[in-house]
Amino acid sequence: MKGRIAFKLILTLVITSVLSSPAFANEPPQTEQAKQTIAFVDKAAALLASKGKSAFPDFKVKGSEWLQGDSYVFVYDMNGTLLMNPIYPAYEGSNLMNLTDTHMKTFVQQLVDIAKNKGSGWFDFMLPRPGQALPAQKFAYVKTVKIPEGDTLIVGSGFWAK
Repeated sequence: MKGRIAFKLILTLVITSVLSSPAFANEPPQTEQAKQTIAFVDKAAALLASKGKSAFPDFKVKGSEWLQGDSYVFVYDMNGTLLMNPIYPAYEGSNLMNLTDTHMKTFVQQLVDIAKNKGSGWFDFMLPRPGQALPAQKFAYVKTVKIPEGDTLIVGSGFWAK
């Protein structure tokens, strides 16, 4: 009997430890990269708030502050339609609400829910990095922004977990 209790206690501690690790977190580690991502999204939101959709071409210029290496901005409408993504332009204009990651998580639905319910926040998902086959965890931060055209959009950016 004592052996079973000890086993259950150890199993509970192991499961709790694994599930609380950064690999299973919705929030990224509190790093400088996370702070920079929030500032990056805030700056993109400010540009969208002043220029509206006419800011989209600015976000697509390679080597600009908006598109360097793994850092870029993406924009969705409140219904899950991708409006702008410099890495995946073929999906622009497509509703991606039911798009799933490698763990079957509907991450576009998640970002829309965050925008509608909280206005801003973090989520994570698992996809292969561009040009790679194995999935990796990516954290993304999104926030809503009202643009001059009158629409409310979702702007975001993210980074790959190390």
